[in-house]
Amino acid sequence: MVIDFHTHIFPDKIAGATINALSTNANIPPHSDGTLNGLIKQMDKAGVGLSVNLPVLTKAKQFDSIFEFGKNINNDYSPILSFAGIHPDELDFEEKLYKVKCEGFKGIKIHPDYQGAFIDDEKYVRILSYAKCLDLITVTHAGLDGAFIGQEIKCTPKRVLNLLDKMGGYEKLVLAHMGGNELFSDVLENLAGTSVYFDTSYVLPFIGEKMLYNIIEKHGEDRILFATDSPWQEQGEMINILKSYNLGKEAEDKIFYKNASSLLNLE
Repeated sequence: MVIDFHTHIFPDKIAGATINALSTNANIPPHSDGTLNGLIKQMDKAGVGLSVNLPVLTKAKQFDSIFEFGKNINNDYSPILSFAGIHPDELDFEEKLYKVKCEGFKGIKIHPDYQGAFIDDEKYVRILSYAKCLDLITVTHAGLDGAFIGQEIKCTPKRVLNLLDKMGGYEKLVLAHMGGNELFSDVLENLAGTSVYFDTSYVLPFIGEKMLYNIIEKHGEDRILFATDSPWQEQGEMINILKSYNLGKEAEDKIFYKNASSLLNLE
């Protein structure tokens, strides 16, 4: 069993244009067409049993359309589980998050770079604090994003610590890209060993075996989630890379599906 905790899909009518734009901006080639069916085909090929779709709102007004898209995915009983999204400029964030909770979504996705706010900004503090009260998971992009090279990184390990201090902790916070893409030494020093989760999306080909071992050893294998960032990585290839690190069956089982299953409260 494999659960991919970090994937992206889009409505069929905009998937092509969206993938092309994102690929151009970040200079990353896609490995699927960004549609639900395209992801399912990749899952079947790789042997992935469940993928989590993480939408990103670049404007607050996108909430309703992305909410409905995710709700339809979840109601279709497909092998894809969609989170909702929220934007830091959302004025009615309590109403929106309560709606997310009542509809049965497991969590929300945020992306400080695409949303133009630092992770420890009071806008995020208030949103994530209410998400915490509702027992929702929050997944955030962390570290460098290829589309924003040259700009100040908006989610760094030290800013995450500041966020957690303001919130009084948040055990259902998931930091993508092993806690901070391209900031792994900083992650090891400042975030490893805290109560947050790290996902492996995008970083497995270049994080390095020693650094991965060191982070897992300090942070604990119970809070690592397998993820690929599909369509920006091919799921089967990432499964093989993680297996090549020879972490042992117990650790692999936790990272590939047990941790995610527990966090998502799956039967």
